[in-house]
Parts: sequence; structure tokens; C-alpha cells
Amino acid sequence: MNILILGSGGREHALAWKIAQSKKLSELYIAPGNAGTASIGTNLDLSPVDFTAVKNAVLENNIHMVLVGPEAPLVAGIHDFFLDDEQLRSIPVIGPAKAGAELEGSKDFAKMFMHKYHIPTAKFRTFYSDSLEQGKQYLSDIDPPYVLKADGLAAGKGVLIIDELETARNELENMIRGKFGEASKKVIIEAFLSGVELSVFVLTDGDGYVLLPEAKDYKRIGEGDTGLNTGGMGAVSPVPFAGVDFMDKVENKIIRPTIHGMKKEGIPYTGFIFFGLINVKGEPFVIEYNVRMGDPEAEVVLPRIKTDLVELLQATAEKKLSKVSLETDNRVVSTVMLVSGGYPGSYEKGKVISGLDQVDTSIPFHAGTKLSEDQVVTNGGRVIAVSSFGKDMESALRLSYANAEKISFDKKTYRKDIGFDL
Repeated sequence: MNILILGSGGREHALAWKIAQSKKLSELYIAPGNAGTASIGTNLDLSPVDFTAVKNAVLENNIHMVLVGPEAPLVAGIHDFFLDDEQLRSIPVIGPAKAGAELEGSKDFAKMFMHKYHIPTAKFRTFYSDSLEQGKQYLSDIDPPYVLKADGLAAGKGVLIIDELETARNELENMIRGKFGEASKKVIIEAFLSGVELSVFVLTDGDGYVLLPEAKDYKRIGEGDTGLNTGGMGAVSPVPFAGVDFMDKVENKIIRPTIHGMKKEGIPYTGFIFFGLINVKGEPFVIEYNVRMGDPEAEVVLPRIKTDLVELLQATAEKKLSKVSLETDNRVVSTVMLVSGGYPGSYEKGKVISGLDQVDTSIPFHAGTKLSEDQVVTNGGRVIAVSSFGKDMESALRLSYANAEKISFDKKTYRKDIGFDL
């Protein structure tokens, strides 16, 4: 089977790494990929949101399945594009159609969906330009901290948590006036939930599903969860507090109602669902949905999956997931993200990366890298995720940190306290 993965980050390298282990794989292509994926497949220089270029690549390379890594092509409707094209409609796309991708593409849609199907989430209200004053008044009527969320995709920057009322009122106006472009023309004000967050993932064919290993990621740039939000500075799996009782609540109160709700709404869903959850005194609440694997969570979840990933993806495409069982590795996996100096603000690209050949007890998943002549150089804010197995979290992290030290590039930085709260 020839498979095309769309995307260029650490998630896509982890997916490629796992798929490359399958006996069912013939040829693997990644578009556009990075320096890491180039070592296990063929990178194609095209944008995942250029659907015509994707179509041409699929036909030229006799692709049998497309796995969509990031959210942007899904929200833009790449699955629908395939279904509407006579030459492509027989090729399965792993990732929901546009209607299902609204779970991530519109926070207002997601919150209304959760409300309708009694899925536990924070109380909320949505405001527009013509209800700005009502929004400011609503902020005055609720307790801080104030949670403001842009409705649409804002490259991970569309959520603000603010302690001061006047600042929150000003930011609400800035957002509605276009701070995040079209994404924040609609703003959700949400009650703040206090607890510990975790990420839960399923792969579903719209009827059945398999529950993948859970993970906890660390979004803030600074130690102790301080500073600006990033795309993720590291992750661990499994999560100690996500025991049998807690995960039963997650399945019964959140996962099953979500899949049932999609089906009842007449929205076919094929692919991953990422449940961004928070544990509030032993009860799970949904903070957000994503319609793909997380990053850097993929770099700790996928290594723990023993089952052939291509078999799982085939079963998803053929609506046979209910007949599949998932085998996982009981060991802990940790990942530590090496990032460019200045990230998540401005940073430089093109820094030469050395020491990758010295890494021997970890898996370096490339996130923001590219090949420049015969050298690997930085090509993003998050550069490499160093993932390691261990009998416990401490031993896994010890390996990740030891190998993180072996990899060098100018102004490299990383958090030294991943797992500190577990």
C-alpha cells in the first residue's frame, strides 16, 4: 500500500515512523515533510492546503490512502474534495469531512454540540460585533480569571486567560475587531475551570472506535508552566491520575456521546478525535476538541502503540474498527521539545543542527527542520522532540534530557521540568 501523509511537524514524523514499521506499506510519501521524514519516506514539496497539488501527487504516485496530519486541510475540506472528485473518491482519507472538522474549526459549534449532547464542559456564552457591549457586561457579571476564545483557528494563539476585568474587556473588543482576523470575529467567553489537564485520543470510523494511550503535554514556554503558550514543550504518557475509574467516566460521559452525537447529526466522521480534558476533582470536562492527533502528544502516544498502525487505518477506512483490538506498551514514554531561541515570539531559522548521530537511547522526532544541501537546519520554532521509553516517568525523562544535551544548534532551549506536576 502506498500512503501519503500530509504535514511537516513532529506529529507527522511520528506517524511516518510508526507507519514505516508496517509490513503492509509499500511506499511512504510525506508532503511537505521535514529532514526527519526524508530518512524514512519521500518528501513531496507541496502545501497540504493546495488541494490541486495534492490531487496531482496522489495520482502520480499511485497513492492508496491519505492521512491528514494538521487541522487546516481538514477544516478547509480536503476530505470533501476527495469525495467530490471522480478520480479520488475511491481513495480513503483519514481525517473528517468539513462538517466534522467544525469540532475544531469552530469553538462555538463545539460548545453548542457539547451542550446539546450533555457532554461536560465549562459554562459559556458567545458574542459578536453587534453584541460587544453585552459581552463586556457579561465579563463584569462573572468571576475572574476570564477565558476568551477565538471561534476559529488562530494558530494556537486564540485563547486568552486574563485576571483583570478591564484588560479582559479591552481584549474582547480587540478580538472582535479582528485581533486574530476572521477567527475572532466571534468570541466565546468561558468559565475558568481549575484542575489538571490531559489529552485523550480515539481513532473512529464513525461507529466504532479504539481508545489510544492518553498523554499530558506542557504548553507554556517557561518552567513551572509560566510564560507564553506554545505549541507544546513536551509530553508524557501514560498519565498517572487517568486510572480505570477516571477513564470509564471519560468514555461514558464524553467519548461515546461525542461519536453518537456526530452520527445523530448526520455527520460522518473518519479519523482521530483529540479530547482536550481537565480533571476537576475527579470529574472530566472537555476544554476543546481537535480533529487530529496532538503534537507533541503524538510523539509519546504513537511509540506506545504496538498494533500495526496501517491495519488500524485500514479498519477505519473500511468501518471495521469495532473488530480491532489495540495492544499498547506499558512502559512510559516522555518527550522533550527543543525549540529555537525567541520562540514563541520571533526567532531565526537556518541554524545548523549537530549531534543527531550521537542520539542512541531516544527517538528524535523532527518538528521544524529541513535539509539544506547535506546539513539538517532549523526551520521552525519547535525543532526536535526527543522521545524516550522508561520503566517509569523519571527514567524516561532522564534519557530524553541526556539525549537533548547531545543535540546542538544556536540558541537552542528547552524546558527542564516536564512532568513536574505528576
